[in-house]
Amino acid sequence: FYAKLRANSSLSATALRFLVLTAARTGEVIGCRWSEIENDTWVIPPERMKSRRLHRVPLSSSALGLLNEVQTAQETNELVFSSGRRGLSNMAMLQLLRRIEAGKTVHGFRSSFRIWAAEKSGCSSDAAELALAHVSGSVIERTYMRSDLLDLRRELMEAWARFVTGQASE
Repeated sequence: FYAKLRANSSLSATALRFLVLTAARTGEVIGCRWSEIENDTWVIPPERMKSRRLHRVPLSSSALGLLNEVQTAQETNELVFSSGRRGLSNMAMLQLLRRIEAGKTVHGFRSSFRIWAAEKSGCSSDAAELALAHVSGSVIERTYMRSDLLDLRRELMEAWARFVTGQASE
């Protein structure tokens, strides 16, 4: 499926590729700003997150390459995925998905990531849940867990990128 997306040069396909690589939500991707990209990490401010908490997304080499492609092809704009002054709508990726392959949903890629993380990655459940920006565990557990496991999640996202782009050894 990722190869089909890569063959499509539309802005929607590029944004959907980024969504798949980062396991982010649609709203987070379509609202992504260049100012949120800090070296190899996407730092999403609390006001743009469902949980209202700052979320750091480690960017795989594939995600960074995609951003480089977008930056090279795009005129300067605050939004990463925009054409002119307009950003993508909430429906743009879903409509593309329906044209390419019926029966899939954009949110389904987050589910696919979570299943893959549980079955194939060998990574902790905590790291997988943090990658999805889920708030989990009891209040006490969350009080003591003061790390977002960024280094662990960086390895996880790199392995996920290899898997979805067909570069995994499996």
